[in-house]
Amino acid sequence: MTKPFTATFICVLVYSMIVAQSLNRDSLLHQLAYAREDTSRVLIMNQLCFNNRFKNIDSSLFYGNKALELAKQIHFTLGEVVAYGSLGLALREKGDLSRSMEFLLNALNISKENNLKAEVANNLRRIGLVYLDLKDYPKALSYIHQAFKMNESIGNKRKEISESMDLGNIYEQMNQLDSAMFFEQKAYDQISLIKEFAAELFLNLGNIEVKKGNNRAALAHYFLGIHTGLQNNDLRTSSLLYTAIARIYKVMNHPDSSIYYAANGIKYGQLAKYKKGILLSSNLLAELYDSTDPKAALQYYKIGAEMKDSMFGAGNIQTIQTLMAHESERQKEVEATKIAYLNSQKQYSLVAGLIVLLIIAFLLYRNNWQKQKANKVLETTLTNLKSTQAQLIQSEKMASLGELTAGIAHEIQNPLNFVNNFSEVNKELLIEMKEELKKGNTDDANAIANDVIENEEKIIHHGKRADAIVKGMLQHSRSSSGVKEPTNINTLADEYLRLAYHGLRAKDKDFNATIKTDFDESIGKINIVSQDIGRVILNLITNAFYAVNTPQPPEGGVRKEP
Repeated sequence: MTKPFTATFICVLVYSMIVAQSLNRDSLLHQLAYAREDTSRVLIMNQLCFNNRFKNIDSSLFYGNKALELAKQIHFTLGEVVAYGSLGLALREKGDLSRSMEFLLNALNISKENNLKAEVANNLRRIGLVYLDLKDYPKALSYIHQAFKMNESIGNKRKEISESMDLGNIYEQMNQLDSAMFFEQKAYDQISLIKEFAAELFLNLGNIEVKKGNNRAALAHYFLGIHTGLQNNDLRTSSLLYTAIARIYKVMNHPDSSIYYAANGIKYGQLAKYKKGILLSSNLLAELYDSTDPKAALQYYKIGAEMKDSMFGAGNIQTIQTLMAHESERQKEVEATKIAYLNSQKQYSLVAGLIVLLIIAFLLYRNNWQKQKANKVLETTLTNLKSTQAQLIQSEKMASLGELTAGIAHEIQNPLNFVNNFSEVNKELLIEMKEELKKGNTDDANAIANDVIENEEKIIHHGKRADAIVKGMLQHSRSSSGVKEPTNINTLADEYLRLAYHGLRAKDKDFNATIKTDFDESIGKINIVSQDIGRVILNLITNAFYAVNTPQPPEGGVRKEP
């Protein structure tokens, strides 16, 4: 009971959709009959060619050829491009791949010459699909990726979705299932934009599930595909879907179901005059009948062989190869013509440039004495400018030194305080030591002497510290020697950090900042010009202090070191 009911349901569904499609076709025919402008007639006939490619190849080719003839006659470039492209699609569905490639290449070249970007993208995709039929997957991917990028650049979202399906189909046939599922899922997420291609999308998803070994999931996709395919009167894809279902039932060892669905596959393939669908279904039926009905098997083998020869015969393949070779030569000729044109333009530019140079030379010769006088003035001005620049540089350095004076004074004051304090302590200790010696307490005197020695070491340390600060100040004030020398960068950074901090504190008593350092102790000494690096560190830290102190920059802007 299931099969008759299903068949009845499908027949009713097909009939209703054929009525709807017939109304659409009748509407176009009505428009064609009353169209006054030739350009409108071309566009309507192109639409009829496009709409009939899955249903009636002969009608599709008829209207496409009429559109092409009229477009050429009235010099309607867009109509000519669309006609070539529509005819290329129809010939592909018919299985005439060599002529399909010829028409699509014509469409591509004319659309490129006239900068019709949308049509360039359309025909790149269609050429990629012909290469997919020929199982030349690298070229198919190359052309469809080009189409995808072009549609992406012009914002044609609907075409991007179609090309995602194509890319998924190619990757599936290359057994790269993760990539295939990525692109098909991308199309599925926006299926509402491409309802007329839903059957093909479900076919692609089912094919991926088959290769993953998920036959039940594949069947679910295939049956959804048949439902949507018959709704849209997509007999071509329905043929492939029926054959795919038959193939699964064959694997599941249900030969009767397999024969039933394969027969539907060949039926819809014949209705659509779709050679690939007929080829796949007939080959499968030949395999199914091989052991039970040799006569039927032979009949289907013959049908399959005829379809295969008409699509992939040596003549077709050779014709396509010849077409591509001619296209390659044509591209080379176009490139050579472009290069020749550019060379001629360069020659004209060179002649024009020489004339301009001669005029300029004459004017220069005529006004040479004025130029010489101006040059002398410029030389004098340049000398003065260099002198002024040197003075400004030195003034800037001295201004920087002036800003640091308070900070340096504070830094020097710390070690001097230590020196003074330890000196006073040593004086007291020495007096105490003399008293102990008078008393004969040599042990206590020795202990006091040790304390004096320790204090002297601290005095020496802080004296060297003060000396280093003074040297740093002197280095900062004089011109850099440019000589690199081993320097502890951590010590240098710490020193200028403190100088910047105390310098700003001296100018603004309310300023305060928490300073945390994290030096890399393993860095050791590096060869640098210490005074130059010191100035850089000083400027960076000073600007940082200004930034944390107030949102406004210091007077005069960010200070730069010459």
